[in-house]
Amino acid sequence: MGRKIGTPGIIPLEKGKIPPQAVDLEEVVLGAMMIDKKGVDEVIDILHPDVFYKEGHRFIYEAIFKLFESSQPVDLLTVSAQLKTDGKLEAAGGDFYLIKLTQKVASSAHIEFHARIILQKYIQRSLIKISSEIIEEAYDEATDVFDLLDNAESKLYEVTQGNLKRSAETAQNLVIQAKKKIEEISNKEGLSGIPSGFDKVDRLTSGWQPSDLIIIAARPGMGKTALTLSMARNIAVNANIPVAFFSLEMSSVQLITRLISSETGLSSEKLRTGRLEKHEWEQLNVKVKTLEKAPLFIDDTPSLSIFDLRAKARRLASQHKIRLIVLDYLQLMTSGASQKGGNREQEISMISRNLKALAKELDVPVIALSQLSRAVETRGGSKRPILSDLRESGAIEQDADIVSFIYRPEYYKIDEWDDEERTPTQGQAEFIVAKHRNGGLDNIRLKFIANLGKFDNLDDFDSPFEFQSKMNAEGENPFITRNLPDAEQAFGSSMNDLPGADPDDDVPF
Repeated sequence: MGRKIGTPGIIPLEKGKIPPQAVDLEEVVLGAMMIDKKGVDEVIDILHPDVFYKEGHRFIYEAIFKLFESSQPVDLLTVSAQLKTDGKLEAAGGDFYLIKLTQKVASSAHIEFHARIILQKYIQRSLIKISSEIIEEAYDEATDVFDLLDNAESKLYEVTQGNLKRSAETAQNLVIQAKKKIEEISNKEGLSGIPSGFDKVDRLTSGWQPSDLIIIAARPGMGKTALTLSMARNIAVNANIPVAFFSLEMSSVQLITRLISSETGLSSEKLRTGRLEKHEWEQLNVKVKTLEKAPLFIDDTPSLSIFDLRAKARRLASQHKIRLIVLDYLQLMTSGASQKGGNREQEISMISRNLKALAKELDVPVIALSQLSRAVETRGGSKRPILSDLRESGAIEQDADIVSFIYRPEYYKIDEWDDEERTPTQGQAEFIVAKHRNGGLDNIRLKFIANLGKFDNLDDFDSPFEFQSKMNAEGENPFITRNLPDAEQAFGSSMNDLPGADPDDDVPF
């Protein structure tokens, strides 16, 4: 026969649940802070008043924090005086309780460890509170389920950001890390970040750097999506680096079709209509194999909120180790239910701030596309964009580490570049780096292949001026082959046997 516990029909008190707490450690930490200055220095950056479970302990910590902020000594007498000034001495337990706290500690050697346990208990209590609120809201039939998800994500994010703070590191450790990074860069031909595949861009930026927010802005039709798709392709296919591409404008099938066009050399029109010759089908099947194996992840969720993006990005980082995030484009993103009622500029400010926070949290570069205002169109001259053309520019420009623009003068019927050589603009674009927090600025020309929706490096011979410069430097046509035996070997037959070939003539390729 089992032993009876409590009165029948009554739940014993010990069966109830008490919120996670460590009151004994709170006493030890507060006592150590009042008897040893080292204890204050080690704890002050870890804890804040709300983490204390007992109200009196919150009042005592607030008094200690005020003394620390005003560079006053922290001890039994000064804390008691500060509590009296605040009118909270009795609520904190009085002078007798403060004396009792200082007697509980012999050393502050383990104070940081104890403080982190107190913080963990507070996080547990916060999660319980948030969970209870989510459960209560979930039972409410009037609650929009997507608003509920946004709200839950926001609250969890606040707990993370507010309490899991990175501690400061010593100069010695940081110097060692910096030297190690410099050594790694030297072995990667000067690239410390993710290579974009555009040589001159990579030389300027040393690759896209971890934790950087990069804004690429342009007017509609300039090729924002085409440029970032070309980058994503270069990074995922050539460098085999995992990339996450969030598209709020185009479907994932449309994006991959663009990439197939770029990869195979088949025009978007042919792929859209499906009118391919037999050899083109073979070309398609062979050349997409590299694309199929690429670690490229495309998400085309419409009206994506910043909190949804953060949640998805965290999962991708955890599951697939993504090292670059692309967002197309910023103005189509929503801030979520928590920001309803604010104006659009405040909403964009909140989104850009969170994108920068995401880049730092995951330690990956985040590339966000952005629209430019119509001021570009109304301006005379070359219509080259400037920083003030960014829509809701204040917050975006402030948060971004790099702000760049895409400019295609051909779009505005401008046939020549505004340089000394007046070179043709056909099939060319300019990648303008207008802000670079950790480097220089430049206007870099790229090749634009419109029928493939593709950007590429601008070769020396893509420009007539560059071609002429090459000829002048070498004193001959670089396309004329002088070393005929090598050329014959490459072609596998005598080039002089070609119809109409004269053995005494130079043979152009």
